[in-house]
Formats: sequence, structure tokens, C-alpha cells
Amino acid sequence: MAEYLWEARARSGELRKGKMEADSEETVRDRLRSMQLTSTKVARSFSLPSFRFGSGVDSKDLVTFTRLFATMIDAGLPIVQCLDILAGQTTNPAFAAVLVDVKESVEQGSTFSEALKRHPQVFDTLYVNLVAAGELGGILDTILNRLAVYIEKNVKLVRQVRGALFYPSAVMVIFVAVLGVLLGFVIPSFKKMFAEFGAADDLPAITQFVIAASEGFISHLLLITVVMVGGITSAIAYVRTAVGKRMFHSFLLKAPVFGPVLQKIAVARFTRTLGTLLSAGVPILDALDVVAKTAGNVVVEEGLYYTRSRIAEGKTMAEPLMEMKVFPTMVVQMVGVGEQTGALDVMLNKIADFYEDEVDVAISSLTSLIEPVLMASIGAVVGVVLVAMYMPIFGLAGKIKA
Repeated sequence: MAEYLWEARARSGELRKGKMEADSEETVRDRLRSMQLTSTKVARSFSLPSFRFGSGVDSKDLVTFTRLFATMIDAGLPIVQCLDILAGQTTNPAFAAVLVDVKESVEQGSTFSEALKRHPQVFDTLYVNLVAAGELGGILDTILNRLAVYIEKNVKLVRQVRGALFYPSAVMVIFVAVLGVLLGFVIPSFKKMFAEFGAADDLPAITQFVIAASEGFISHLLLITVVMVGGITSAIAYVRTAVGKRMFHSFLLKAPVFGPVLQKIAVARFTRTLGTLLSAGVPILDALDVVAKTAGNVVVEEGLYYTRSRIAEGKTMAEPLMEMKVFPTMVVQMVGVGEQTGALDVMLNKIADFYEDEVDVAISSLTSLIEPVLMASIGAVVGVVLVAMYMPIFGLAGKIKA
């Protein structure tokens, strides 16, 4: 199918323009006639491909759009008019183009959720499924408000994790750079100075060790670089395989320091997403399918698909969740209580509120723990190098004084 640009006049005489995917110009004209539009110009669109990293639409744009759209729908405005207003209002050209395409798809007879599905990089599976549930239940404005709250909470969670990982990553990069400067430039300068004073053959053991490390670093720099790049590339390639990805995700959940934090994050995401879907009226099997796809961890994803299959066989959710051995026993028991009382969505949202607070505390504690450990490690390495280099100088100063 090709993309065609069209111009047409409505019965009121208003000139309208748009884009449409079709097999031929005649198909476009037929569709316009069915929309009670008289085509004046139809031409095939020829455009160079554009390259962009990601969708070009951030979470802030999506939250603003969702909240404004919900307000307009609640006020009784038609969907097409809402999209037209919001497309003209947004300052993000990439998002404006997406909204224009969604509006044109709705004008051509697609439902709002079907039109959103055309842009999976902007509107993910969860978003599309919730909108579809809102359309079926006639509560689209309510669903959109819940979506906005969910996106805000999810963005906050992601930002917390990234913030916790940024500091140690930045410190390690700086440490590697400093260590490279010490081994490649500073220590060789001291070695040359010791040779000029005739003390190269009478150095302390620690100084000889540090100088040997510097010489090895300089002489094997290319090999070290190749091994590091090769190792990192191989590790990334292995993690991208199904087996490697599962092994890596399983290791993350069981890691001594990071594992408990990641487990809390998995619980918070699972309960918030499933609670939001069930509150919107999405059937449990469809909701679990969406939650599994958005889990972010292969082990959790497999466990949720297993849970879905057991529920399809007539089991309760609590039983297979317990068999997963990923979520804490308390969470599984609370899910079981929610099933028994018929208020599973309410219970899941309460669990999500609790664990989101737990994630806040856990990340703060993790940052407080990592900071002194990193500082002590870096200080120890730099201190050993300084002591090793200055011990011979103190010895030379004593000899000169004598």
C-alpha cells in the first residue's frame, strides 16, 4: 500500500486535507466519497525516510495529552475535534504528526484505539488496551485519567532507578579515567625521576609492584582495550539471546544488594499495571497478557504467562503466583484475599501504593550504601599509588640530608 495526499471539499464547502494509505488513487476517491467529501486533488506522497532515535515523544507530552484529552471528552467534544485541537497545541512536531495521523484514521472510520495502535512507539500495548476498554464501557474519560496517573507513577519509578544507577556509574567512569592517567602518565614520570637519582634498583616492594603494573598497562594497552571491548560486546550479544537474557534477569533478581530492590520494583509495576487494567474492566486473561508484555523482566514475564495459563484452567491467581517464587509471600496472600473478596483491583492498587513507597526507601538506602563503599575503594587505590610513589622520595630526602 502507498500513502496518498488528498484535498477534498465537504458539503459545507470547507476545504479539507489529509493523508491516506491505499492501493490506488481510485480507492482514495471512493473512501472520500463514503465520507461525504468531494475529492479535488489526490497525489501519491513521496518522502525521504526520516531517522529518529525512539519515538521523539517523551512521557511528559503523553501525560499532558492524556489529561487534556480526558477533560475534552468529559466536556462532550467529539474525538476528532479533540485530536485536531491537541495536534495544533503541542509544541512537539513529532507528536503533532502522530496526532494528525490518528485523527485522519478516526475520520476514515477506525476506532480511537485502532488508530493509536498504528503508533506502538508512542502508545504501547497497555495504553491501547485501556483505551479500547474505555471505548467499550463508555468511560473513556475516566480511563484516560487513570492512564495519566499510571504513566506519572511509572515515570517516577523509572526516574528513581536511573538516578540510583547514575551516581555509581559516573563515579566508576571517573575512577577508571583517573586510574588510566596515573598508570599511563604519573607513575612513568616518577619512575624516570627515580632513575635520574640512581634509586631505581633500591625501591620498596610496593613501589616496584605499582611501577610493574604501570609498565604492563602501557605495553599491553592495545590488548587490554581489545579484551575489554570484546568482552563487553560479547556480554551484550549473549544477553540479547533468549538464554542469556533469562540468565541475566534471573541473576538480577537474586543479586545480594540489587536483587531485593529490583524485586520490589517488579512487584510495584506488576500490581499497578494489573490493578489499572482490572479497574478499567479488562478481562483478567487479557490483562495478564498485557502485564506480561510490559513486565520488563523475562523471569517475571514467563511466570505471568504461566499464571495466565493456570487461571485459564480454572485455578486462582494466588496459587501460580506462589509457584513463581518471585513475589513475596505477603503479596501473594493479599492477592488471594482480593480474589476471595471480589476486590482484586482495589487490593492490587493498595499493594502498588505500599511497594512504591518501599522502592523509595530501598533506593535511598542503596544509594547511601553504595556511596561510602565506592569512595573507600577509590580512596584505597589512589592512596596505595601515592604511598608507593612517595616512599622512595622520603628515602632519597633522608639520604640527601645525611
